[in-house]
Amino acid sequence: MIELVKLPVRRGKAPLRLAKGHFVTSHSHINYYIDITYQKTRLSEARDSAYQLVSHFINDTPVDTILCLDGTAVLGTCIAEELTKSGFCTINAHQTIYVIQPEFSAESQIIFRDNIRPMIRGKHVLVLMASVTTGVTAKSAIGAIEYYGGHVAGIAAIYRAVDEIDGHPVRSVYSIADLPDYESYEYHECPYCKAGVKVDALVNSYGYSAL
Repeated sequence: MIELVKLPVRRGKAPLRLAKGHFVTSHSHINYYIDITYQKTRLSEARDSAYQLVSHFINDTPVDTILCLDGTAVLGTCIAEELTKSGFCTINAHQTIYVIQPEFSAESQIIFRDNIRPMIRGKHVLVLMASVTTGVTAKSAIGAIEYYGGHVAGIAAIYRAVDEIDGHPVRSVYSIADLPDYESYEYHECPYCKAGVKVDALVNSYGYSAL
C-alpha cells in the first residue's frame, strides 16, 4: 500500500488525495499519484466536484453529450444534472444530455457502435477525465469525436497538469497550481530511474498496484 494524504481543500468540499513517490503510467513516469477514486464513486464528492467544474463553463457553449473516460460515469451524470439545472443549451431534439462511456478496440483506439454514434455525430461533446497530465488520452478522445462527426465542447477533469489540448482549454477542479512540484517525465528521461530509485507503483485511471 502507498500512503495517501489529502491536499488541503481550496474549493468545494472534495479533497484531492495524493501520494508522492516514483510512479509509472502507460505514457510516462510521474512523481505524484493523484487518486480520484472518491470523486468517481462517492455521490457526495461527485456532486461537489460537478458543481465546481460546471462553474468553469460558459452558458452559451452547448453540451449535448458527455464522454466519460477513466470510469467517470457517476461524475459525468452529476455534471449533466448541474448543466441542466444551470440552463445550458443543447441541440438535442429531446433537450437532454447524453452520458456515454467509450469502447476501446484491440489497438486501444476509441470506437463508438452504431447505436451510440447518433449521440456523437453533429453533437457538442464534453470530454470528461479523471486527470489530464500528458494529454495523450485526451488527444485520442478528441480525434475519435471528430472522426465520428462530433464537435468538442471542452475538456474537463478533476486534476490537470496542462492548460490546453489541441487548442481546447482544460477545465478542472484542481490544477498544477495546487501542486507546483508535480512532474511528468518520458521513460528515458526519468531522473528517479537514472538515480536507481525503485518504482512505488504502477498507476492508471483505475488506481494503483504497489510494487
